[in-house]
Amino acid sequence: MTKHNQVGAVNALLLPLIITSMIAIGFIGFAVWAATGRQDYKNNADKKIAAAVTIAKQQEDTLKDKQFAEDAKKPLITYTGPDTYGSIKVSYPKTWSGYVDASGNTDVLLNGFFNPGVVPGIAADSSVFALRVRVLGQTYAQTLVSLSSLQKDNKVKVEPYALPQVPSRIGIKATGVLPDGSSGVAVFIQLRDKTLEISTEGSQYLDDFNNIILKNLTFVP
Repeated sequence: MTKHNQVGAVNALLLPLIITSMIAIGFIGFAVWAATGRQDYKNNADKKIAAAVTIAKQQEDTLKDKQFAEDAKKPLITYTGPDTYGSIKVSYPKTWSGYVDASGNTDVLLNGFFNPGVVPGIAADSSVFALRVRVLGQTYAQTLVSLSSLQKDNKVKVEPYALPQVPSRIGIKATGVLPDGSSGVAVFIQLRDKTLEISTEGSQYLDDFNNIILKNLTFVP
């Protein structure tokens, strides 16, 4: 009987010993992991800090460059067209240049080209302009027919649009292929017995088009 009691006592002591050993092993493993992490941080801290500083500096420089580019556009320059064509007033960044033919010798009675820096060759098919301002000799109804044909072919999307400065005159804003064959965004509005077209080709200057050009443009209906 005494022998069996000794075996039971040994078994009773063995289980806590195993548990204690496992806890000890786990603690040692955690200590090794923590020590390794601290050593890695110690060895690479300078590199990590330098990388973080570099990223922060790049982001700061990007924001400064964007802000500088926006500030450089002001004050805006305003072009005022002839009374005959509604005294159109177009305000555009001072970093842009413009060329306007208002001779009325063609179907485009007023033909304006605007672009950052220097205006590209107006006769070159490859030229892309940040802004076009045109008074078309055709009526607004005729312009809508041209847009309708493109819309049926899913080449352009149209929606009603009114200039913020001339809210009483509702026109059309078209995105996609435009009646002249270019691609971009254009606003068409009735101007008496003619059509006023304001457009940007491509998408590079779309923010300026929406936030500067369309926001400030006015004319006498």
